[in-house]
Amino acid sequence: MTVTLEVSDHVGTIRLDRPPMNALDIAVQDRLRELAEEATRRDDVRAVILYGGEKVFAAGADIKEMQQMDHPAMVVRSKALQDSFTAVARIPKPVVAAVTGYALGGGCELALCADYRIAADNAKLGQPEILLGLIPGAGGTQRLARLVGPSRAKDLIFTGRQVKAAEALEIGLVDRVVPAAEVYEQAHAWAARLARGPALALRAAKESVDAGLETDIDTGLTIERNWFAGLFATEDRERGMRSFVEEGPGKAKFV
Repeated sequence: MTVTLEVSDHVGTIRLDRPPMNALDIAVQDRLRELAEEATRRDDVRAVILYGGEKVFAAGADIKEMQQMDHPAMVVRSKALQDSFTAVARIPKPVVAAVTGYALGGGCELALCADYRIAADNAKLGQPEILLGLIPGAGGTQRLARLVGPSRAKDLIFTGRQVKAAEALEIGLVDRVVPAAEVYEQAHAWAARLARGPALALRAAKESVDAGLETDIDTGLTIERNWFAGLFATEDRERGMRSFVEEGPGKAKFV
């Protein structure tokens, strides 16, 4: 398999394994969607890591495969491509990208689907599609602009330049930079901590932020209010408040 889902201690790792550069061909794209949907369904998966291995996250699309496609073929395929990445972005659980080496084109777009990005100090990210006479097609023009702002997104998309880890951290493209040997370990620690948290509250928080960003603030506040009130029907809320009152903050054991 070119993409796998491995689960340990309620943390699911979606691992790209298509040497040498984890090029995102159609088979990989479709498999990503399948595993994102599986991670969404499975109760034993409470947080997710996106990982390409020690050397490279994903260096982009399979250019040789794309070169053979004409306009009618891409009209059909582009929707499936976006759907695959959207399935990852909509996993209703915390998702962290563990970025090593190159995360370019579709690889960068895949990292953008995560809630949090931990990058190796030797990582390089970018959207080089313009160098092929194209634009990002798996969400890059939308998710990148929402993450780093329109001006910085346009700079990266217009020039196709690669961003080193330090600059990626500075502009908010990644959230933490660590030594290359520690990327997966730190991503797992982030995911494992959240996997022990209240699953429904984490889902509510993620959906409130994501849905709120796509609408006006009044609608966003309504989304937040409905989730907030709804969580008062959960056992985790009862446990969390009881633990706070009886033992102090941060000691609740959630179900």
